[in-house]
Amino acid sequence: MDVTALSHDATLAEMELADLSLLDQNARGVTLQTARLAGSDLAGSRLEHLRIADVVISGCNLANVHARSASVKGAVIESSRLTGFAMPRGKLTDVLFAGCRIDLASFAGCQLERVSFEDCVLAHSDFLEARLDSVGFHTCDLTSADVRGARMKRCELRRCQLTDLQGVESLRGAAMEWPDILDMAGTWAAALGIGVLDAEE
Repeated sequence: MDVTALSHDATLAEMELADLSLLDQNARGVTLQTARLAGSDLAGSRLEHLRIADVVISGCNLANVHARSASVKGAVIESSRLTGFAMPRGKLTDVLFAGCRIDLASFAGCQLERVSFEDCVLAHSDFLEARLDSVGFHTCDLTSADVRGARMKRCELRRCQLTDLQGVESLRGAAMEWPDILDMAGTWAAALGIGVLDAEE
C-alpha cells in the first residue's frame, strides 16, 4: 500500500508497509495495528496519541518523532533509529527493542511494563519519573542516561554500560549481575556520599 501522508485519526491495519517517506508528519490519533512497517522514514513527525498494537517495525527512521501520550502494545521494534524520540506520558506494554539506536530519547513520565531493550544504544536518554515494571536492559549503552525519579519493579540490567548514569538511587528494585555491581562500586559510593580513603601503608 502506498501511503503518502498521515491524517488525524487514520487507521492502518492488517497490512505491510515498506519504504515509505513520511517525514515531518503532524497527525493526532493515528493507529497502526496488526501490521509490519519496514524501511520507512517518519523522522521529525509529531504523532500525539499514537496507538501501535501487534506491529513489527524494522529498519525504520523514527528520529526526533514526538509522540506524547502514545500507547505501544505487543510490538517489536528492531534495527531502527530513534535518536531524539520522545513519548512523554506514554505507555509501553509487551514491547521488544532490539538493535536500535535510542540515544537522546525521552520516556519521561512513561509506564513501561514487560519491555525489553536488547543491544540498544540509550546514551543520554531519560526515564525521568517513569514507572518500570518487568523491564530488561541487556547489553545496552546507558552512558549518561537519566533515571531520576524513576520507580523500578522486577527490572534487570545485564552487561550494560552505566558510565555517568544520573539518578542511580532510582535503581532500587532492579537486579544486576555481580560483576556489573562491582564495576559500579565508585558510583554507589558517590551516590551514598561515601568518601574514598587511600590505603594505609
